[in-house]
Amino acid sequence: MKSTIDANIQTVLSHGKYIMGPEVGELEAKLADFVGVTHAIGCASGTDALLMALMAFNVGSGDAIFTTPFTFIATAEVIRLLGATPVFVDIDPVTFNMDSVKLEKAIRAFHADDRSLYPLPNQGASPLTPRGIIPVDLFGLPSDYDQINAIAKANDLFVIQDAAQSFGGQYKGRNACGQADIGCTSFFPAKPLGCYGDGGMCFTDNEELAKTLLSIRVHGKGTHKYDNMRIGINGRLDTLQAAILKAKFDIFQEEVSQRNQAAQRYTEFLSPITHRTPPINLPTVPSENKSVWAQYSVLATDENHRTQIQNALKEKGIPTAIYYPKPLHRQTAFASLGYQPGDFPISEDCSDRIFSLPMHPYLRSEDQEMIARVMGNG
Repeated sequence: MKSTIDANIQTVLSHGKYIMGPEVGELEAKLADFVGVTHAIGCASGTDALLMALMAFNVGSGDAIFTTPFTFIATAEVIRLLGATPVFVDIDPVTFNMDSVKLEKAIRAFHADDRSLYPLPNQGASPLTPRGIIPVDLFGLPSDYDQINAIAKANDLFVIQDAAQSFGGQYKGRNACGQADIGCTSFFPAKPLGCYGDGGMCFTDNEELAKTLLSIRVHGKGTHKYDNMRIGINGRLDTLQAAILKAKFDIFQEEVSQRNQAAQRYTEFLSPITHRTPPINLPTVPSENKSVWAQYSVLATDENHRTQIQNALKEKGIPTAIYYPKPLHRQTAFASLGYQPGDFPISEDCSDRIFSLPMHPYLRSEDQEMIARVMGNG
């Protein structure tokens, strides 16, 4: 891609429109068409995409947002930045995404103010108002949006799709980012579609939400840059990053196919050791969905088993990573919520056992076979 990317960068350097240049709108049009929505709003990062989405719904102090503790901090961080309160919901042990059955329990517990039904955060002096849900499409696999959207509708809640890892994945035949009121993704370099810095995007079919997002990303802009309708942020996507993403998007669907082929090979090579003692659990994808495989994450039997395998791989020069070593409800940043160890046992168990193997579109079969062989001997 080097020649195409270099040419796109040189075009930007020549026209000099570094802020909101034409490449931004061109990329937005391409990705909106790909997702299958009418509006795409580029922004400075995946975190800003989530923040802008919450701001578009006027989320603030006294609001409660249901989300998962098994994710990167940005998901819940933006909730707290606006003065709202995250209400954590445990994950499904197979998909690692929000468990819709537990979501219903959490909502019932919230309305009843009954912690015996489901763990709840400290609410402070004034009762909280449930406003929305942020499911996370972890590791590239979209969440169960039919169930989540039905629960949201029944409880008058909005849904923001945290698709930072799932852009390019599919839920029941439709591309990720189009399953909620607003879909948010990230173009961080490590993502399946990554730029050469930070970048993100919001997607929606709602005309009014799109107008609000456009305003928020440029300091609450109204009819011109010195007409401010609301409090916003400096959330613009750099023209250079948009130019790079345009070039990379040309081969993105091919890379998604290659990622799925790599994941299938991992599963084939690793399947024999799933029946050994101690076993390893491999990721699975519901038949009607498609993962973009931002990560290929497996579960060891316990923390010691994980360390043993990681060390064996490290000795052979094979890197691994742990996403995520500590769930959000146990992070110091969220201590004021009052959650306790054991409140979300699936998330805690996964944090103790999970680790991710090398994953990218250009993995060679022989390298994957070698990784499986080392793991089998580890």
